Amino acid sequence: MKKIFARLWIEWTIAVSFLREGRAQSIMITVGVAVGVAVIVFVSALMQGLQSNIIQRTLGTQAHIRLLSPDEVNQVLLPKTGTVQLLLEDKRAQRLRSINNWQQVTATLDQLPLLTAVSPVVSGPAFAQRGDALESVALVGIDVERYQKIIPLKDYLISGQLRVGADNVLIGSQLADDLGVQVGSKLRLDTGQQHSAVVNIAGIFELGVRELDARYVYLDLKQAQSLLSLPGGVTVIDLTVADIFAADAIAAQVGRLTSLQAESWIKTNAQLMNAISAQSLSSNMIIIFVAISVAFGIASVLSVSVVQRTREIGILRATGATRQQILRIFLLQGAMFGLMGSLVGSAASYVLVWTFNTFGPGLFYIPVSSKLVLLALLLATLTGVLAAAVPARRAAALDPVEAIRHV
Repeated sequence: MKKIFARLWIEWTIAVSFLREGRAQSIMITVGVAVGVAVIVFVSALMQGLQSNIIQRTLGTQAHIRLLSPDEVNQVLLPKTGTVQLLLEDKRAQRLRSINNWQQVTATLDQLPLLTAVSPVVSGPAFAQRGDALESVALVGIDVERYQKIIPLKDYLISGQLRVGADNVLIGSQLADDLGVQVGSKLRLDTGQQHSAVVNIAGIFELGVRELDARYVYLDLKQAQSLLSLPGGVTVIDLTVADIFAADAIAAQVGRLTSLQAESWIKTNAQLMNAISAQSLSSNMIIIFVAISVAFGIASVLSVSVVQRTREIGILRATGATRQQILRIFLLQGAMFGLMGSLVGSAASYVLVWTFNTFGPGLFYIPVSSKLVLLALLLATLTGVLAAAVPARRAAALDPVEAIRHV
């Protein structure tokens, strides 16, 4: 064991001495690697921060999974035996209806460890009227305690209090502007089904999505059931999951379990997912091309080093150094280039990220995870070793007699 450590120490010493002799080249390639690593870490962190911000804004106003009653279909009589039936069928209009046995379904879903929140909701169309102003709205009847775990309404309140029930409702900021109301104002809600109610505006929220802020009216679950002629019923069960990118698979599983129609946020935001995939692909392409550039830079410097140190290599071989030792000496140089460059590059990336977060546009925050930096260090070091493979093999293959004669 001592002999092995002694050999490794000798190889390390020789590799470091070679780097010191070509100090200018070593500094230049280290700076090149540092720039590459800084670009990789900064671009990766930027993409991760951007995607996280987009997803957070998207999922901050909707459930991860929604459960609805299956679509109603037309009943078609089978033709008599021996006859041919030509059928032109239009899709059946879907009426507002409750989920069957939703209490039992909710209790079952509460026991699933894959789900982090379950909230039954009743929603339907209505008109909101104040004086001569009339707006089409969407009534959303909720159990506040459960729904807060789906969408934290308290965080989106811009005035008033989170108070739903006893004729108190919450409305969006755009709807409040359109109707000219404020906290404490009265509002008439009419569903057009011989049901109407005068309610008090207890709070005004702003979800950041104009369509939702202009239409949503949150009220008590029982009051919404009464207005929508769905006593004791709910139209939707909202769910959240811990792993948002597994929502599709979990939705399929929950759909099979409950026999309900399950829609995940991934399905309803297909364009967003395509954009995120395109961003990830672009980021990966940048990383690959930067890594290739770094590899060619290290390989070119070490190739020149082999030519410059042919005589020294020959002397080492003549004094007993094996081909494997020469090979390891140059592989160590490649690894040191990658490691030193990655350390400097990682420090530079932290400076770039700090500059963006401090003096940037302030649209979103870029986090730099230690995992990302560690991966960059490993990638750069591995790239350095792989780039040094060809020059190292060439150095190890030199004939000692011919190498010593080299001038």
